[in-house]
Amino acid sequence: MTRLPRDISGQALIKALTTFGYSVTRQTGSHIRLTTSKHGTHNLTIPNHKNIRIGTLSNILKALITHHRISREELIKKLF
Repeated sequence: MTRLPRDISGQALIKALTTFGYSVTRQTGSHIRLTTSKHGTHNLTIPNHKNIRIGTLSNILKALITHHRISREELIKKLF
């Protein structure tokens, strides 16, 4: 199983998610909402923190895997 990065920031994750067609649609406090229209409309909320907690990152990636129907390894390879 591929390890997740332990030191990724919210801004770095948002930049990486643009490869999947996500763009910023709004921000409320320290949370940023991203939306894509690929494979149907999908929204993600990313905390704009210096380091995203590993559990939070894992849940975000699970949502991506479900929506885009790709494997975890393929997703991690494309993002990081």
